[in-house]
Amino acid sequence: MKIIGITGGIGGGKTSILNFISSHYIAEIYYADEIARELELPGTIVYDRLVSIFGEGILEDTPDQMIDKKKFGQVLYSEKTNLEKANMIIHPAVENYLNEKMRAAVKQHETELFFIEAALLIEAGYGDIVDEMWYIYADDETRIKRLMEDRGYTRKKAISIMESQLSDKDFRENSDVIIDNSGDLKTACDQVKARLEGFTWVE
Repeated sequence: MKIIGITGGIGGGKTSILNFISSHYIAEIYYADEIARELELPGTIVYDRLVSIFGEGILEDTPDQMIDKKKFGQVLYSEKTNLEKANMIIHPAVENYLNEKMRAAVKQHETELFFIEAALLIEAGYGDIVDEMWYIYADDETRIKRLMEDRGYTRKKAISIMESQLSDKDFRENSDVIIDNSGDLKTACDQVKARLEGFTWVE
C-alpha cells in the first residue's frame, strides 16, 4: 500500500483530483479537515480540551452546544498563540486517527493507495508519514477565478486566503510530485494516471 499526501493552496482543485482517483483506483481517501470536525464533536476528548482552553464562548447557542466554526475562528486569530494551542490538540488527534486507519488498511490487504488531503499537510509534518507528497498546483489567476465562480468569494477575499497559505515555492520544495491543474481537468488527470501507472485501474 502506498501512502500519498495531497496538498496545495485553496482553489488548486485538490478535491477534483481526488474524486477522479476515487472513481478509478482501489484507494482510501481521508480529508484531514473533515476528520478534525468529527473529532471536535461534543463528547470527544478534543472537544473537551478545546472548550477547557478557549471557553464556552466558542460554542453554538444551541442545546447540543457544538463548536461554532465562526466563533472559534475569531478566537483562534485573536492572539498569535491561540492557533498554536489549538493545533497542538487537533493535529495529534487527527494523526492518531489516520494511523489507525492506515494500520487497518495494511492488515486487510485490500487498499492499494491511501490518500491524505489537507492544505496544511506540510506544516503539520505529514512529510514524515507519507511515501509521497503531491502538490496540486494551479496558477494564481486560475485559482482566483475558481474561488469567485465556485464559492462566491470576492477577489479580495480569495487573494487574502491565498496569501495566508504557503507560497508556490514552499509547496514545491516540500513535495515529491507536482500535478499541474491550471488547465482542464483531463490534462491534470492524465498526469495522475502516469504517476499511478502499475496500480489497478477501475472503470
